[in-house]
Amino acid sequence: MPSHDPPKLTLRERKKREARRALAQAALRLALDRGLENVKVEDIATEVGVSPRTFNNYFSSKEQAVCSMVVDRHEGMHEALLGRPESEPLWEAVKQAVVEQYSREGEPDRAYVVRLRELMGQLMLRGEFLNAHAAVERVLAETIAKRAGGADLLLCRLMASSVESAVRVAFVHWFMSEGEPFLPTLERLLDELATGMPALTGAGTAPNPEPNTTTLGEPLC
Repeated sequence: MPSHDPPKLTLRERKKREARRALAQAALRLALDRGLENVKVEDIATEVGVSPRTFNNYFSSKEQAVCSMVVDRHEGMHEALLGRPESEPLWEAVKQAVVEQYSREGEPDRAYVVRLRELMGQLMLRGEFLNAHAAVERVLAETIAKRAGGADLLLCRLMASSVESAVRVAFVHWFMSEGEPFLPTLERLLDELATGMPALTGAGTAPNPEPNTTTLGEPLC
């Protein structure tokens, strides 16, 4: 299995990444404080100290800027996965890259997540939010293929989709349960995927606990 070091960013590339992230954070902060309908591109640009034209160099709309927090996550996963040891099995490398990303972000704050869910539930953001998740999945699939030495991209897409699903399920479970941390749940789900979910499909499994039928709607992670 070939090893690929994460690409080294030039100073210009780092500055562009920092500027994009600052605009995205400002867009999200203003949308949470004022409501998206009360935020203009000019407001976001002013918050960061740049011109609206600079904003438009990075985002096509305020909706895209708000939802780019999801897209930005792929940068960390991409670099972490390509930086894993060459001898590490693919699934373990993917798991550690994902866990590393969420470990860096820390345990989510419930009050903040409630506000974020309300914002992301707005119709004007739904399309961009789904596009953002699709972009993360696509980049993860391409990174898996590169890490695996040009493996079947179709299978890499399936793997990426499975990982993203595990993240969403873990997040919903964390949100609906009190006191149970997010990361151990995510690690458990990724381990189950890596081994074909033996706890569910293997012989002699213990009875499942009573299912929680409460629905949460479209998960946010």
